[in-house]
Amino acid sequence: MARNLEADLTGRRVLITGAARGIGAGLARRLHERGARVALLGLEPELLEQVATANGRAPWRHCDVRDQRQVEDAVEHLAERLGGLDVVVANAGVGAPLSLVDGDPEIMRRAVEVNLMGTYFTLRAAGPHIGHPAGYALVVASTPRANRLPLRGAYSATRAGAEALGNAFRLEMRPLGTRVGIAHLGEIDTDRTEISFDGAVAGGGSGTAGSPVSVVIDAFERGIAARKTRIYAPRRVPGAISVRMLAHQATHLVPARARSAHEGAL
Repeated sequence: MARNLEADLTGRRVLITGAARGIGAGLARRLHERGARVALLGLEPELLEQVATANGRAPWRHCDVRDQRQVEDAVEHLAERLGGLDVVVANAGVGAPLSLVDGDPEIMRRAVEVNLMGTYFTLRAAGPHIGHPAGYALVVASTPRANRLPLRGAYSATRAGAEALGNAFRLEMRPLGTRVGIAHLGEIDTDRTEISFDGAVAGGGSGTAGSPVSVVIDAFERGIAARKTRIYAPRRVPGAISVRMLAHQATHLVPARARSAHEGAL
């Protein structure tokens, strides 16, 4: 099926974090095919080099987004290589199941450092380069914040924080003509999902498989081309958010005594 895009990506200069594999690598490939000039950041040099070679020998840098200096140096270097930036995609992220009572606090710490601080460092470093009327930033969030599932606290909280950063960044950059988008992702079959959330946790308790990465790539391609403020992948996500939110809110409308009686009968 032909993709109906609202704008041409030819010549668009795009920096992608977390580009060594999964969504980041797939997005780099798609945007390169559409004529964009991509630059890559990630933690796995061998994989990054392979992705770069497959996409017109795109410039790349090994970079840990938890390190502010590394991010600033890498963004500056790659922006210079591309002759400026039009788009930054803050895609880098980690996720691992965490029991908030019994789990390892380092899991929460790493999620905060990568998903939240890493997004902040990326937006901060890229801001001066995309601060123009054609500029665009895409921040990757997720819907687990609305799922109320156990063991998702670290991932859900930090992705929700990244969304808040993106919304604030939009307001700050608006006077310059820069747009900022938030990507709301459902469960996706990526390396990160398979490594971090196995079995029932990954499937939301059912063990069902997530959507293929291509669904996200299609949505990101459309969103970047049109500089959308909201991107949903899969497209059923908005409804899923509403249903879960309503279900959660409804529990608070039931009197506590009635809930206790019901729970005691189970």
